[in-house]
Amino acid sequence: MTSIRSLCVYCGASGRVPEAYKQAARELGTELGRRGIDLVYGGGKVGLMGEVADAAIAAGGKVVGIIPNHLMKLEVGHGGATELVVVETMHERKQIMFDRADAFAILPGGLGTLDETFEIVTWKQLRLHDKPVIVVDVEGYWQPLQHLIEHMIGAGFVNPIHRALMEFVPDLPTLFEALERAPVEIPGPEIKWR
Repeated sequence: MTSIRSLCVYCGASGRVPEAYKQAARELGTELGRRGIDLVYGGGKVGLMGEVADAAIAAGGKVVGIIPNHLMKLEVGHGGATELVVVETMHERKQIMFDRADAFAILPGGLGTLDETFEIVTWKQLRLHDKPVIVVDVEGYWQPLQHLIEHMIGAGFVNPIHRALMEFVPDLPTLFEALERAPVEIPGPEIKWR
């Protein structure tokens, strides 16, 4: 059984996406609830965020949403979350998501998902944490990102050893295999993002 107790999931808020991505989000939420792993996420009720949260709730899981006040005002906060933390800024949101998670999983998403992913990976590169960061390449969605990283390595901007900062997996079973073998970071000094 994994020692991961909470998983932060970064994913898109758009609902205008292929069904395969929605299905992956639902399956991930269901499996988190089944395994007793808390879901930590951006607090939304729309898009893949809503799908993963709804499925985790339906499976009896604990769902912790962190959402900025300006998004709550747009009425996209998930009222069914076990805990919904409303914060003032995006940076505060990221800080709390980091603090509450043992590991990170990235499903398909847009610019916000990329922002969250690169920030958490950069902090890992700077040795501010050693939490697992796992990209779930649903239907090849993240292949262009892998190619971009290889291009950056080839151009000399990224050290080849930094390929290991995040792990790419093809599907959800492989995600859970990666989580099973992941060590849990021993809590250290609190990281302040900004």
